[in-house]
Amino acid sequence: MVKKRHIAIADLRISKKAKNYVRKALDDNRLSYGKFTEKFETEFAKIHNRKFAILSNSGTSGLQVAVHALKETNNWDDGDEILVPAITFIATSNVVLHNNLKPVFVDVEQDYYCINPLKIEEKITPKTRAIMPVHLFGQSSDMKPILKIAKKYNLKVIEDSCEAMFVKYRNKPVGSYGDISVFSTYVAHIIVTGVGGIVTTDDESLASMIKSLMFHGRDNIYLKIEDDDTNNKIKLNSLIERRFQFNYVGYSYRITELESALGLAELEKRLQIIKKRKHVGNLLTKSLSKFNQLLQLPKIRTGSEHIYMLYPIILLDDRIDKEDLLLFLEENGVETRLFMPLLSQPIYKKIFGDIEDQFPTAKKLVSRGFIIGSHPYLSDLDIKYIQQLFNIFFRKQGFLI
Repeated sequence: MVKKRHIAIADLRISKKAKNYVRKALDDNRLSYGKFTEKFETEFAKIHNRKFAILSNSGTSGLQVAVHALKETNNWDDGDEILVPAITFIATSNVVLHNNLKPVFVDVEQDYYCINPLKIEEKITPKTRAIMPVHLFGQSSDMKPILKIAKKYNLKVIEDSCEAMFVKYRNKPVGSYGDISVFSTYVAHIIVTGVGGIVTTDDESLASMIKSLMFHGRDNIYLKIEDDDTNNKIKLNSLIERRFQFNYVGYSYRITELESALGLAELEKRLQIIKKRKHVGNLLTKSLSKFNQLLQLPKIRTGSEHIYMLYPIILLDDRIDKEDLLLFLEENGVETRLFMPLLSQPIYKKIFGDIEDQFPTAKKLVSRGFIIGSHPYLSDLDIKYIQQLFNIFFRKQGFLI
């Protein structure tokens, strides 16, 4: 047996620059919205071809506020519908419920695991208001046909880009296609701030409302300390009148300068992160391709790229016991996760009933799929170790001669 290694789903190395940025924020005695947050928003918007970026305390918060803002500005009614994929992290559909709307599930693609454009139109009803494609595992959904359908039926598009920051689709970054897009900087994601999210849009009125909703629904005249700094009597009088005025039923979803400082440092080394993730993902595929009769490995969509936020694997041979394989991997130091089970979650079965059979591709992928890590800190030796474990397991089970 090979010597045991630890292969985590995700890992983190806080750089010297990131620590210096955090110290600078602390030295400035600033935790609320400040120059690090402002610069992070400005740079992130520019990188993703957007006019506006608004930081939040999580991708989930960003999604919730994005749906809220669209509901408010478009006069959607409670019970109106948003189409979401049948495989995604539960937050995607939870935020629809949070807004008293109805998630309508759409089956996914066999090869790329994202919402299947060929299945969307059959789910559209007179109550459908938006499509929420999820860019999963580090690769884009097929946005061209999705946008065509949205235009045909006058639907809004909310891109859940939490797992695909910086990814290109047809030479444009994901998150630059929809009416609103949302990203995450949670620990396992492409850039890391611990907790955090970013909402992007080109619509100034939406951006203004989203920022207000993040700040309890506060009047946008007062969102940071510097807004007090004026010698103009008329403006100061307006500030006194309006800075404790609330225009919406909002949330406390703000981020601190400390997370923004960490995020800005990560943003500045994004090319290095992308290059390393691609190297790790490609090497995993090369190393595990010797088992291609037994495993379906990630495929890269034509016209897109993959930066492997996570590494999904599907068991092709029904004789392979998934529980036995995952237990073997875990016992030997390789962390695993299930393949984004959604419709089988206890709370969803309570709300929607036993509907998993209506989505056969999603059901099969969840049943036969799992996830391992592909973060930038995996070494070539780590990847060789993973290959060796699969080789040992499949030989012991009689799948390899």
